[in-house]
Formats: sequence, structure tokens, C-alpha cells
Amino acid sequence: MRLLSTPSRLYRVLAFAEMVTWTLLIVGMLLKYVLDVTDALVRIGGGLHGFTFLCYLVVTVLVAIDQRWRLQDVVLGIGSAVIPYMTVPFERSAMRRGLLGDSWRLRAEQGRNGLEKIVSLALRRPIPAALIAIVVVAIVYSVLLSLGPPTEWFS
Repeated sequence: MRLLSTPSRLYRVLAFAEMVTWTLLIVGMLLKYVLDVTDALVRIGGGLHGFTFLCYLVVTVLVAIDQRWRLQDVVLGIGSAVIPYMTVPFERSAMRRGLLGDSWRLRAEQGRNGLEKIVSLALRRPIPAALIAIVVVAIVYSVLLSLGPPTEWFS
């Protein structure tokens, strides 16, 4: 599980994936709304982006709890996924500021509160935890899909 070997590696991969899926979605929107060619890439790119967005949020919270981020850093991390292409600059900034360590703190020590204890258990059993996280993200994703595009949620 090399992907999960360090908080910095996992966060870098998800930040990049979020950027790539933004690109797919934006290209799809250009093809649909500007060039009036097809909406296939909006469906594909939008779906991939939505799922990756949710995964990025989960990883942001996981890393934030493990690395003891301040609330403002968590909010900036989550907010970076909302603005196209901001996850990679945020990841680089977080790396420079020492927010992304080279080891998982909660693999080596017990959590002090409920959230840290859950994260500690997840980091000690990464495969079952990753499977559970993917199932939960898939359920949330399915519910959001049933609600329709985000632009129509509050109409």
C-alpha cells in the first residue's frame, strides 16, 4: 500500500487527481455548452470529478486529524477542491508549511479523542478502512447523483 505510506504521498495523489478531473469536467463543459458537440464528457468528467472530490474531502479530513491541522487549514484544504486547480497549490503550500508529514502520527500513537481513535484504527488497518471509506463515498455519491446536478439543488 505504497499510496498510503505517508500523508504527503496520499494527499499529493488526491490533489493531482482532483485537478485532472476538473480538467475533464471543464473540457466536457466546453464541448457541451460552447461548441455544442456532445455532453458525454460532462457526464464522464462530472462523475469522475464528483467521486474524486468526495475522496479528496475524506483524505483532507483524515490527514488533518492525523497531522493536527488547525481548523483554518482544514477549511482551506476543503475549499481548495471547490475552486478549479487549487488543490495542487494548496498541497504544495501545506507541504512547505509542514502540514504534511512523512509518517502517520496515529499509526505510532493512540488517539487522544474519538476522532483520533477512529483515524488511528483506520491507519492501522488500511485495507478494510479504505474499503469502508470507498463504500461510504459511493453511497454519498449515489445520493448526490439522485439529487441531480449541484446547480439544481437549491432551485
